[in-house]
Amino acid sequence: MKKNAYKQAGLSLIALLLFTGAMAQSTLTKTDLSIYPKTEKGFKQMVIEVPHSDSDAEKKIEFTVGKWMEVGSCNHHGLQGTLEEKNLEGWGYNYYVFTTNGNVISTRMACPDNKTVHKFVSAQPEMVRYNGKLPIVIYVPEDCDVQFRIYKAEKEVYQASELKQ
Repeated sequence: MKKNAYKQAGLSLIALLLFTGAMAQSTLTKTDLSIYPKTEKGFKQMVIEVPHSDSDAEKKIEFTVGKWMEVGSCNHHGLQGTLEEKNLEGWGYNYYVFTTNGNVISTRMACPDNKTVHKFVSAQPEMVRYNGKLPIVIYVPEDCDVQFRIYKAEKEVYQASELKQ
């Protein structure tokens, strides 16, 4: 009788530990951003949530920080700024902070029609690993936005040929 009581108590303890472990793992969901730093004045927190899939390792995320502006239609434009990757202390995750003084670089072609267009003027893109289990958190100035693309690798692997000289 005592053996069964100990066995049941042991099974109950194991079940409790498994349940507690599952709860601890689900504490950080993609939408739980409480572990990330609070947004500083003049900035906003942008989040990229990507769906988890079995082929996460075959994907990459490219994101760009920029802002919508009226610019000349025949010139190319780029937002000047710096993207810094930071470590979330104690968690092993990272996040990004984009800073800019708002300056925009541009080609200086003479546009014959002198038209302007409403366009997303962006800084250099950043390519990061795809991880469907974690969000990508980016702090940007309040007048900026973030756009992203998902890149997928082909399943097929190709072999390079040796060039004989």
